[in-house]
Amino acid sequence: MQLHREQRTHLNTVTGYGDNYIEVNDQRYHHPIFFSPEGDITPWEVAHFTDITLEHLEKAAGLTVANSSVFDFLEDNPTRQYANAPEVIIIGTGKKQAFIPPHILAPLLHARIGIEMMDSKAAARTYNVLMAEGRRVIVALLID
Repeated sequence: MQLHREQRTHLNTVTGYGDNYIEVNDQRYHHPIFFSPEGDITPWEVAHFTDITLEHLEKAAGLTVANSSVFDFLEDNPTRQYANAPEVIIIGTGKKQAFIPPHILAPLLHARIGIEMMDSKAAARTYNVLMAEGRRVIVALLID
């Protein structure tokens, strides 16, 4: 399916998709990718959604762990803090929606980062809407 916009911007925009590709800024990708509205479109080294780890999600989102406080030991349930967290990470799980186990997502959710999982075509459309609204969004898309 080809997606059209009234006007082009400098932001990374999903411009089309099909059964074996995702098109960003009119360039087709036949392998998993991740990106944000600004910056590079990067290959994602995940073959299947069951392979996704916290580290894969942190890398896709460009997250860096914030410096910890000397008082962190006082917390009963210490959580990771990220210095540069997006509002939401959208994960396109391929042709069908699938869910990543909660224990993998827990550190991101505790850091108040939204996580949405949907099939990759829906993820591409959702990303475009959130990006157009000026939201801090990351999308990682698997291709079956």
